[in-house]
Amino acid sequence: MSAQTRTPIRSLTVLPALREDVELHTADGLTLVGELASPLEREPVATLVTLHPLPTGGGFMDSHILRKAAGRLPALADIAVLRFNTRGTASPRGRSQGQFDHGIGEHYDVEAAMDFVAERSLPHPWLLGWSFGTELALMYGRECPVDGVILLSPPLHRAKPEHLAAWAGDERPIVALIPEHDDYLKPAEAAERFRPLPQIELVDVEGGKHLWVGENQTRRVLDEIVERLNPAALPLPTQWPPA
Repeated sequence: MSAQTRTPIRSLTVLPALREDVELHTADGLTLVGELASPLEREPVATLVTLHPLPTGGGFMDSHILRKAAGRLPALADIAVLRFNTRGTASPRGRSQGQFDHGIGEHYDVEAAMDFVAERSLPHPWLLGWSFGTELALMYGRECPVDGVILLSPPLHRAKPEHLAAWAGDERPIVALIPEHDDYLKPAEAAERFRPLPQIELVDVEGGKHLWVGENQTRRVLDEIVERLNPAALPLPTQWPPA
């Protein structure tokens, strides 16, 4: 295809993928709504299980980084992306049953997502938590059969030192992207508070902010994800179709 027909990948770009509305079923009897985005005509090489920001602050499965990951990574990096609304959370996809439980009952939501991954035999799952989602990943991810964990703007409000200490001796990688201008946890404090996790990789992002607004910040986050899940796909194209 000629270069003249290629278009830049921008904020609202949604690249070709197999997109399937799915339901997750929790052990305490709730149905959660979500979407699985998979590569077209080939099997995924890895799976990103996303945990969205705080629903009482406007977080949901369509929070922009998660939406853009689902919109781009199946096509650009052969990564399947599972997004879902935690209990009581609503989006254009619908409302998940139940009520927000301040990160407690959401334990069952994380478990339900991983049950879905196992049922579908999705390969090499990683947890990606953003803000409130990082709390769920830190509190409950150790019990999950995941290859690793990526923390995006972790506030460390609900995740306590004992949750971090529980990961001691766990050899799975944990990567935390810490924005320079984060509203809750800046790089210097993050280095101190994550000290109980010797295996953690802290990635200080110069100029970064908690909400990762703007195409440059979006690309930085997606690049960091792909570097862990499928580094052979880097560098990610900035136009579609790729050259």
